[in-house]
Amino acid sequence: MKAISTVLLLLSSITLSFAQLSEYQPFWGQSDDYLVLRKWKDGTSEKYWAVHPKTLQTMILENVTVKPMTRDDARSWVSRTPYGRAMYTEQTRDGALQDAGLTRTQPNEKGFSLTMDLCPSHKPLTRDVFEDLIAAFEPEEKPVPITITITGLWMQSHAEDLQWLKNLEKRGDLRITWVNHSFHHQYDPKLPLTRNFLLSKGTDMASEILLNEQAMIQNELTPSIFFRFPGLISDKSIFDEVLNVGLLPLGSDAWLAKGQKVQPGSIVLIHPNGNEPVGITDFIKLLKTNASSIKKKDWLLYDLPASLSKN
Repeated sequence: MKAISTVLLLLSSITLSFAQLSEYQPFWGQSDDYLVLRKWKDGTSEKYWAVHPKTLQTMILENVTVKPMTRDDARSWVSRTPYGRAMYTEQTRDGALQDAGLTRTQPNEKGFSLTMDLCPSHKPLTRDVFEDLIAAFEPEEKPVPITITITGLWMQSHAEDLQWLKNLEKRGDLRITWVNHSFHHQYDPKLPLTRNFLLSKGTDMASEILLNEQAMIQNELTPSIFFRFPGLISDKSIFDEVLNVGLLPLGSDAWLAKGQKVQPGSIVLIHPNGNEPVGITDFIKLLKTNASSIKKKDWLLYDLPASLSKN
């Protein structure tokens, strides 16, 4: 309880352009087949954010009965599910400075999972890449499954771009898995990686995670079970903090702007926030090169939670 009170105090001390959810906090519980990981108050009722441990799909619950659990009991309950196995495997990946976490899904897949990072940026969303993506994969895949990792600061300064993405989802062109990418995404090009991004001095991981979840929910985005470290940089301490609130760190084995090649089952990374045009150019070339394979359904995009749930 002391830890939760400390988190709540930290959150309430930060002034933001959105109102925080009342008493938003980590929580372990069970509601039917769902594992509850967060709770908050909405007027006189309580709401919950939960994951289905077999499908890894998340949803917001209300007007439900929830059985509180300890974290150990919750992990024991899901231990034989895809979520429990993924959590166990992630615990073996916490030592690397760069790209710790899940980097590939199923090596026998005929394609890959696409992740797109929306880090803070003053530049507009690169809408062309989404339009090219939809044109390339429809009607073979409709809606087109993608993963977008998003930051609070990007949401604050790109309301129109965010609404445009939500509209693509609503009309059935895209099926988006929304991933927490931290609220502030600190970065200083003058600092070494060991003291940069979320390893910067004074960073509060609880705030970065929970504030961004609240911003996502208030923007009508349902957070997925994943978390991506800014810059793909972490250490054991902050990696374990992510695990301790029930999230699965998400890496990549194919950051296109760094020249990494796409393999079957790859988790591909590009940045459509305007800050990394090289990766966008390479991805569009990749679409054109594989156009015939896409039409034959020999080269597909995969839904990230669905792929991981097969493990």
